[in-house]
Amino acid sequence: MTITHHLRVHRSDEQLAREGQLAWRIAEIATDPVDVEPEVVDMIINRFIDNAAVAAASLTRAPVSAARQQALDHAVSIGGSGATIFGCAIERRSSPEWAAWANGVAVRELDYHDTFLAADYSHPGDNIPPILAVAQHVGSDGAALVRGVATGYEIQIDLVKAICLHEHKIDHVAHLGPSAAAGIGTMLGLDTETIYQAVGQALHTTTATRQSRKGEISTWKAHAPAFAGKMAVEAVDRAMRGETSPSPIYEGEDGVIAWMLDGPDAAYEVPLPAGGEPKRAILDSYTKEHSAEYQAQAWIDLARKLHTERPDAGDPAKVESIVLHTSHHTHYVIGSGSGDPQKYDPTASRETLDHSIPYIFTVALQDGAWHHVDSYTPERAGREDTVALWHKVTTAEDAEWTRRYHSTDPAEKAFGGRVVIRFTDGTELVDEIAVADAHPLGARPFAREDYIRKFRLLAEPVLAAHQIERFLELVQRLPELTPAEVAQLTIVAKMGVLAGAPAPKGLF
Repeated sequence: MTITHHLRVHRSDEQLAREGQLAWRIAEIATDPVDVEPEVVDMIINRFIDNAAVAAASLTRAPVSAARQQALDHAVSIGGSGATIFGCAIERRSSPEWAAWANGVAVRELDYHDTFLAADYSHPGDNIPPILAVAQHVGSDGAALVRGVATGYEIQIDLVKAICLHEHKIDHVAHLGPSAAAGIGTMLGLDTETIYQAVGQALHTTTATRQSRKGEISTWKAHAPAFAGKMAVEAVDRAMRGETSPSPIYEGEDGVIAWMLDGPDAAYEVPLPAGGEPKRAILDSYTKEHSAEYQAQAWIDLARKLHTERPDAGDPAKVESIVLHTSHHTHYVIGSGSGDPQKYDPTASRETLDHSIPYIFTVALQDGAWHHVDSYTPERAGREDTVALWHKVTTAEDAEWTRRYHSTDPAEKAFGGRVVIRFTDGTELVDEIAVADAHPLGARPFAREDYIRKFRLLAEPVLAAHQIERFLELVQRLPELTPAEVAQLTIVAKMGVLAGAPAPKGLF
């Protein structure tokens, strides 16, 4: 049974008891010893594989290299054995907060792992790097790690269902700090009071503006969730030492809701699992077949289909206009409704292009495919016929697609829309798609073999064959792993791969 937590701002003189605070409820859920259901365990394993796949593909990219070098410049802290860093030898370790940072950037860099969209956005797989890093550092076993990850997913997805951050230009990682802190608390078996304090600090330190995802999008986009994970590790450490955090962090009259979100008169209804109810929220999330913002996934699949059926639709000489009728979020965040001229700039950064549905639809329509590297190269973005067609693509908000985007009925919830292509001869082509092919309700829903295929595809250029098999054998036994085996749950690059990557120097 799901219960609803009523969340509103309280004046200081109301003296809201801890038991009535959302941070306390989160901590109570984290300390609930309910078993993790088998299908949830299976999906957690899938998401570990997915994270490793996209991290492998990003190992030599500059933001990932910078974060990895920062982690390698920090020694293992004295309280444990340290944590592994993606790409490095298993024996190369760093302090857990820095490993969470480096691995979080590697997972997030290509915008290619799982997603959950509701009132706000999220990539709940971002919970895994900080929870895993702490597990390796302290010697947790696989069963404890699974429980922690189940909590992280549950809390982040429940918050995303209820509280919209982007409307107030707050970055979505503000829901990740509390969820990762709660997940770490579950894994470590911490008490409710300690987790409550960690959640408060994690939220307080991870609220930032959405400028990280606006205009000329910088490399900070990949670092933002890694920073939230790093802060969650540090918040847990501080809370374990008996230190307290701002309270009530959500409900206070100078708190997050009152001054960063809907204001002093705001109210939210947050769905949370009741005591003893299994944590199943991970089953509501979905991964990506393509390396692009999730709201582009279905559009890529539709463009691939149209490439085969109507190749003339990719010829700018034959097309007058292309209008993508879609949801409010898609129109205003990755569409022409954003007002960002950078979304039509062939010299824009990769981070900007993967948040431009006009660009993504154009390239997928012309190529009949999408590639995590080739589709973003400056040469591909600057191709004359692509630029010409790209500038004929606009988006328009459609009330029905917005309604379906926000639907709580899984059979209705949709992230696509309707395309209207008007040709220069006056004819029109109209088609639509509701969900991506890889979505649970799509044409080809992702299953374990798809996650493994994605991992092999992305890992084979940078991981030796025996390392690929070692990881897959280990991760598929996740709930049975000993602490020593959890310590080896990482990917190790081929000799020379990291040597050829950037190795920037900084302060450390």
